[in-house]
Amino acid sequence: MKNLTIRNVPDDLADALEREKSRRRGSVNQTVIEVLSQGLGVGTRRSNGIARFAGTWTAEEHRRFEENTASFEDIDDELWR
Repeated sequence: MKNLTIRNVPDDLADALEREKSRRRGSVNQTVIEVLSQGLGVGTRRSNGIARFAGTWTAEEHRRFEENTASFEDIDDELWR
């Protein structure tokens, strides 16, 4: 891993970074790494809480789900009169 030194950080940027650090409840170093990673689209991303569910169904489970919820797409003509 590399070490970086950043000089002449504008006050408004330093203030925003400090607020973000507090919001994330981490260190300035970790916050900078996370913000840079997110901004540049590299490394790990913060989870929105549902990411752990992505990709957990098998193809068969997905097929059964689609089959069992297909009727949700049907329109009941009696309700629309």
